[in-house]
Amino acid sequence: MSDSEKARGPAASDDAGAHRGRRSFLKAGLGTVIAAGAATGILAPLRHLRARTGLDTLLQDHYTRLDAESLALILRRIEEETARDYGVKVTVRDPKPGDGVVFGHALNLSLCNGSRKCVSACVKENNQSRDPEIQYIRVLEMAQGSFNLEESNHHYDDERVPQEGKFYFPVQCQQCEKPPCTKVCPVTATWLEPDGITVVDYDWCIGCRYCMAACPYEARRFNWSWPVLSKYDINPDMGYLSNRIRPRGVVEKCHFCLHRTREGKFPACMEACPTGARIYGNLLDPESEISLILRTKRVYVLKEEAGTIPRFFYYTDA
Repeated sequence: MSDSEKARGPAASDDAGAHRGRRSFLKAGLGTVIAAGAATGILAPLRHLRARTGLDTLLQDHYTRLDAESLALILRRIEEETARDYGVKVTVRDPKPGDGVVFGHALNLSLCNGSRKCVSACVKENNQSRDPEIQYIRVLEMAQGSFNLEESNHHYDDERVPQEGKFYFPVQCQQCEKPPCTKVCPVTATWLEPDGITVVDYDWCIGCRYCMAACPYEARRFNWSWPVLSKYDINPDMGYLSNRIRPRGVVEKCHFCLHRTREGKFPACMEACPTGARIYGNLLDPESEISLILRTKRVYVLKEEAGTIPRFFYYTDA
């Protein structure tokens, strides 16, 4: 470990290890590694990795090691690539976590009517591919009095909701305090931010999908193809770690709309909910609405036995 890495502490050392690991991967030769992995299919997506991006993207430094000047250049490059590929002018920013903030999300199952308005708003806000449409939120329909995720219906008719005898259970990234997805990433392309949001650096992800296998909530999505988006569908207000257009061959997920929430706005899913079932806020603020819910309601988390300690909570009015 270098003296500078020692001075920055263990986190910097871990970042340096990830940096070297990814560079070693690249130096080994993408063609050689892909050929070796093709038999098992584990690295098959890498055959198409970064087909439309340059060497500067592949060789850029880890996000946590970028200085302000380097990051500014990367943001401008992404803006230029988006204008070139989609014919629309966008702004890509990098809002940082705030001090004294850990975000949480609560959902009132008594109010959720299964309309999937949250899903549509999320797709629109986060520049998700329309063909095939990538969705971060799954709304599951289940019979009242039961709770079996395996027998739930994800393909119900949302034009005829709510159905009698049914209730609706949205599932997305749970923004875990102990996320298993980050532990298995071989190049530290995904990590937990100080404000409780688990993020992905799409320029650093190698597409191995280990994080998808590790997630107990099936909350991550893989980009099998370049996103299909009309210039008229694109949300031009983008964040580097959130809703910028993702390349082919990377994993993406819900990030609590951090380009909005870190600037005092609500997530798109919450704003679009027609029944007010979603509550979002700072878990460290005792006066926040979500803190009040945690104190006064009987809340529970999904798959508590997994030990991930989600920051996504469910409750009812009963």
